[in-house]
Amino acid sequence: MPLPFRSAVIGSTNPAKVEAVRRILGQLAPACSLEAIDVPSGVGPMPLGESAVRAGARARARAALERSRADVAFGLEGGAILDADDAWLTGHVVAVTRDGRTGEAAWGRMLLPRVAAARLRGGEELGDIIDELFARKESKRQAGAIGILTEGAMSRTDAFAYLVAMACAPFLHPDLYRRAL
Repeated sequence: MPLPFRSAVIGSTNPAKVEAVRRILGQLAPACSLEAIDVPSGVGPMPLGESAVRAGARARARAALERSRADVAFGLEGGAILDADDAWLTGHVVAVTRDGRTGEAAWGRMLLPRVAAARLRGGEELGDIIDELFARKESKRQAGAIGILTEGAMSRTDAFAYLVAMACAPFLHPDLYRRAL
């Protein structure tokens, strides 16, 4: 059963993120239009830690919903988790509806190169680090670190698309996700 949404908004104009939402809505809500709005994440350009990545996704979804007339809003946020000498790439998606329902999904961790971990600790943004290491420009708006590090086996859009689909589960099965009173 397709999702009932007629209009959706994403709190980003990043092409990789927009395409992830477009791809999944094309499957789950084929008649749904999609608008992209540039909104702040509230966590800065490089969120570090699971709570910051989640907060960024939530802030983007809520801000996009407030600035639009859409039925549902999506917030997608990527970031890193620092652990000892390592850094792990991670992502989070939040979907919110006009009537207050939410869906969320996060993906595990992908180990980043040690050189990236050290530079993240120094305050650099992962997209800039990857661009320099691989002589690219604006990789975060395209394949992303995940796409470059996996030689294209998985792109940033692919990773976020999986999360968008998972975040839609409560809307696809509302009876199972209804909160107990």
